[in-house]
Amino acid sequence: MALRLVAFVGIVVGLVTAAGHVLAQQPAPKPGTQNPVEAAQQAAKDAAEFEFLGALARTCLLPPSRSEDFRDIPAPYVSDPGKAPPRASWYADPAKVFDNLYFVGGKIHSAWALKTRDGIILLDTIYPYNSEELIVGGMRKLGLDPKDIKYAVISHAHQDHIGGAEMLQKRYGARVVMSGPDWDLVEKVPNRFKSMAPKRDIVATDGMKLTLGESTVNIWFTPGHTDGTISFTFQVLDRGRPVNVVYSGGTALVYEYHLPEWSIKNLQTYIDSQRHIAAKAKETGATVLISNHSEFDNAYNKNRMLAGRGNGPHPYEIGADWVQRYFKVTENCARATQLKLEQPPARQ
Repeated sequence: MALRLVAFVGIVVGLVTAAGHVLAQQPAPKPGTQNPVEAAQQAAKDAAEFEFLGALARTCLLPPSRSEDFRDIPAPYVSDPGKAPPRASWYADPAKVFDNLYFVGGKIHSAWALKTRDGIILLDTIYPYNSEELIVGGMRKLGLDPKDIKYAVISHAHQDHIGGAEMLQKRYGARVVMSGPDWDLVEKVPNRFKSMAPKRDIVATDGMKLTLGESTVNIWFTPGHTDGTISFTFQVLDRGRPVNVVYSGGTALVYEYHLPEWSIKNLQTYIDSQRHIAAKAKETGATVLISNHSEFDNAYNKNRMLAGRGNGPHPYEIGADWVQRYFKVTENCARATQLKLEQPPARQ
């Protein structure tokens, strides 16, 4: 915990400043009552402490993610590869995180390879401009063969997660798994997903079990970030010891201030999904939480901590209670935002 305090001191200062600004904009509570928005935000802060400051900042304090953009135009970096972000902004070294789970993502966006005796299950595929280096190149650096990828499971159809799926399907024959609503989205706007749109393959559903060799990935329907976001529970090994993992597939809140009715409904969908995956994590006794964004699970920093682990605890194994607290952060931040949207517009 001491190391985390040092690492996050800058974030803490920023959070306090931002939180004060956000709360200052809320209507003053009546004497003897507590502002419900502030109460929900405080519940999220209490749950986060110093473990989930990134998730707290992203879901409680930063601007919203936009609703789906249905304009059918290619991404700038597809039309002009020179417009892709510089390598230094996204490159991260691959890492063996558990005996059979490998990190092959970047500084911000993550991809994970679950190795089994019959091949590899890949969870998310990052962007089209860096999946070649991070996933294919990263696996080779770790002694894995990309030809062994049997399944590429896409948590949701956004370009930072589906980007390498078409390439992996065409080159290695990987089966691609995604929910029905997100398959529909990819087919609805083909130019938007140009170079990253695999052919429709396996349609994921709530409770589906994807088994390869000795490993099973349990798929859970958790919409809200997209209409078809999916999350996962599965087991890994840490020096031969079984460890249960939950993978949060949809992270940031999606809403629009100018569409309050739709936004309130979508935030409720997100809240229900957080409760759903939290319950599945509890059922399995998950003590590890990972996601597809390093700001939520601190993967980029934890991977570097692994090098100095020695005989100490695994940096990813935070315990079942902390895993549940993560979902309290996201749930309460979503509720705080929902409450703000339910309030009548302030008088000018």
